[in-house]
Amino acid sequence: MNNLNRPAGRQIQARPAASSQSFSSLLTGIFAIGGIIVSITSGIWYLAIAIFLLWIVIANIRIVPQEHAYIIERLGKFRTVWYAGLHVKIPVIDNIVNKISLKEQVFDFPPQPVITKDNVSVKVDSVVFSKVFDPQKYTYGVENPIAGLQNLSATTLRSIIGGMELDTTLSSRETINSQMEAILDQATDPWGIKVNRVELKNIDPPPAIEEVMTKQMRAERERRQTVLEAQAHQESVVSRAEGDKRAKVLAAEAEKEAKIALAQGEAESIRLVYEAQAQGLEKLREAHIDESVLRLKGLEALRDVADGRATKIYMPTDISKVVSTLGVVSESLGIGDSTPVDKSAKPVKKQEIDPCLSEETSKEGRKAADTGDAIKVDVETRRSVI
Repeated sequence: MNNLNRPAGRQIQARPAASSQSFSSLLTGIFAIGGIIVSITSGIWYLAIAIFLLWIVIANIRIVPQEHAYIIERLGKFRTVWYAGLHVKIPVIDNIVNKISLKEQVFDFPPQPVITKDNVSVKVDSVVFSKVFDPQKYTYGVENPIAGLQNLSATTLRSIIGGMELDTTLSSRETINSQMEAILDQATDPWGIKVNRVELKNIDPPPAIEEVMTKQMRAERERRQTVLEAQAHQESVVSRAEGDKRAKVLAAEAEKEAKIALAQGEAESIRLVYEAQAQGLEKLREAHIDESVLRLKGLEALRDVADGRATKIYMPTDISKVVSTLGVVSESLGIGDSTPVDKSAKPVKKQEIDPCLSEETSKEGRKAADTGDAIKVDVETRRSVI
């Protein structure tokens, strides 16, 4: 039986050996799978860490726009100012505390009640044009720069307008603007603000003052209208008087020139007459006329003098010879065939009307014309006597 039982014992001992080998194989597989899992897990961790680091880097990259500035603090202390461009900050350590626009800004402040020098309360609202020129001073110089600028503008406005009367305030905006600009620009330098311009938008007086100003303006316009009308009337009267004066002066000058021209013409005519007479006598002298011709000329002269209407007769010295020769004695004494004496008035030559005379000709002009006529008559008389 012992021999019969041995093979069975051997079989019993062989089974545990096979099971131990399978268990070792299982453990080996498990360890292999564990290593693979560990490798995969470590790769995931590395990838996660890499992604996290990349996210941190990307999250701390900043792009500053044009005309902007960022204030950077490191551990609570001012570090630097970032201007337009790409910048990277250190996480946790660096911090952006302020973002500032460097563009020019327009601040329209609400109306401020102001009392003028003549105790008139007006409301004045101003507009301030400014820009930040130093971001560090703008951030650390004052707690609220815009509120500070508004309050400073109001106090400056009250100080300037308080020394002016209402009329001066309304007519001196440029002066007020320039003074406010200078004062605000100097006062805001420590805040990093540059004030470029200040403008008064509105000056609103009380309704009662506006009514008084309207009446004053209406009265001023009426006064100007009256003054202009008076000036226009004065100018018209002066112009009319100057025109009359000029017309009279021109008329007097024309009359003077007419007299001068008339006198010159008469003088020239007289000169020509005498020259013609002289030339005639010269011709007679050259012709060697005899005594009979001279007597004939003398009789022609006597005929013109004693035309039958004369009250006086001028007799030449040799009248006896003339009478004896031509028988003038009988005609002179009315004996024989005598010509009756014509006692009618001499025909008067009709006076020519001067074309230069008119109804508007002055008294002096008419006197000048009469003088010219008298000269003509005198010339004609002398010419007839000669």
